[in-house]
Parts: sequence; structure tokens; C-alpha cells
Amino acid sequence: MPAQPSKCLYVVAALLYAGLALAANPTLALDPATLEALRAGEMRKLVVHAEPVPAPDTVVTAPDGSETTLAASNGRIRLVNFWATWCAPCRTEMPSLDRLQAARGGGDFEVITVATGRNSPEAIARFFAESGTTLPTALDPKSALARAMEVPGLPMTVLLDRDGGEVARLLGGAEWDSPEAAAVLDYLAGLPG
Repeated sequence: MPAQPSKCLYVVAALLYAGLALAANPTLALDPATLEALRAGEMRKLVVHAEPVPAPDTVVTAPDGSETTLAASNGRIRLVNFWATWCAPCRTEMPSLDRLQAARGGGDFEVITVATGRNSPEAIARFFAESGTTLPTALDPKSALARAMEVPGLPMTVLLDRDGGEVARLLGGAEWDSPEAAAVLDYLAGLPG
């Protein structure tokens, strides 16, 4: 008579399957405690959510003039930076965002800048020329996206997971290409997607 598999083997297989299913879903795999533990240096200002908060589907104008939403880039980890041409801390922070996009930008990660409020194309071009930045920027002239995302001041940076959920936010400027920021981004990038 062939040996019968033990009930223990079925339990182990079920647990393994459940673990793989959880790991395949980045929303469920996000561990806020791990992300919280990575807060060091300027990242101490990072506010981590217990669960991802869905980003609104508010329309902004893409650099080519077309309308888009944050959901259009789902599938990637996004660092969404709200800024304005008149914002001095934005001017200081923007080069680090540009370096971050140059170093990490690609299929799985993207820096999205959103010029919120009144920012003329000429002022944006001047701002980028003076700060040495080449990032494209979406336009939010009536601050609709900023209001929908409850942006209380500038600069404000929001981290979105691959499903479009806000996992953390930081009010004020930061060096986004610092080792502390890299640790946070590496954790998010390491989640299954």
C-alpha cells in the first residue's frame, strides 16, 4: 500500500501557497513597520500610512499638453513632487529629484513633478534652467490634484506604490538621492509587483 501524505504536508503546502499569494500582491506585502524603521536623516519627516491610501483620479496636464492622471503610470513606484516656481525650498530640492530620476528612472520607477497653482510656462522654463533640472512636469493650474491629495504646503512629496496607493508623504524639502531616501525606495522597489 503506497504511503499516504500526512496532514502536516497539506498544511505546509497551504501555508506556502498563502504566503506566495500574499507576496504577489504589493499592497498586502507592504509592511508599514519596516518602512517606518527606515526613516532616518531627512526621511524622519516621512509620514508612513498604516495602509495605502488610493490616489485620486484627478486630471492634470502632461508636458505634451495632453490630459493625464496618476493612475496612467500605475505599475511603477512613483515619487510625486508638488512644487511651484515661487517656492524657494522647491528650488533647493529639485536638483536631487532630477538626479534621482536620472539614476533610477525607468520601467519600475518614476519621478513625477506637478507644478501646482499659477506657474506660467516661461516661469517653469526659467526655474528649470536656473536649477539645472530636466524633469518634465505636469501642470495643476487650479491646484485640483493638490487639493484632492490634501497637500498643505510646498514642496510636498508623495510615494505611490505600483497599485496607485499612497504609502507615505513628506512635507518640506529633502535630498531625494540621499542614502536615507535610497533605503526607503529600495524597500518599495523590492516589493513584488
